[in-house]
Formats: sequence, C-alpha cells, structure tokens
Amino acid sequence: MSEPTVAGTAPIMIEVEAGKSYWWCSCGKSAKQPFCDGSHKGSEFVPTRYEATATGKAWFCACKRSAKGALCDGSHKKL
Repeated sequence: MSEPTVAGTAPIMIEVEAGKSYWWCSCGKSAKQPFCDGSHKGSEFVPTRYEATATGKAWFCACKRSAKGALCDGSHKKL
C-alpha cells in the first residue's frame, strides 16, 4: 500500500454532533479536509467512517499517519 498524501502538519478541530457520522479522508487529496470529497477514486484508499459518541470538539488527523484512524494521535510531530 502506498503512503497517503500529507494534507497538513497539525490536527483539524471540528465541532461534532453525537450520533452523527463523518467521513474522514484517508488519501490526503480531498479539497475538503479533513473530510472526503471523492478524490480517492481510482486509488487504493477509501474514506474512514467516524461516528461521534458525544457532542463537542474532535481533533481530526491531517497528516494521515495516525494509528487512531480519523483522530489525531500526534504522529504529525514525527514528520
């Protein structure tokens, strides 16, 4: 599997709503970061579904290297 494109070097804070699904861009090519806009089509990447369990702030990964999937784990600090 190839490496995704780094879309940013800091997490993106989004206000999420409990019970709502968000589709995180895993390829790094979306113009609507951190969410999918279909730019992955024709590649090996697929968007990752994130379902908010609580209403509030969520820090989405922009470097596309997080071991926590859609949410930041600090991996951008190693780039």
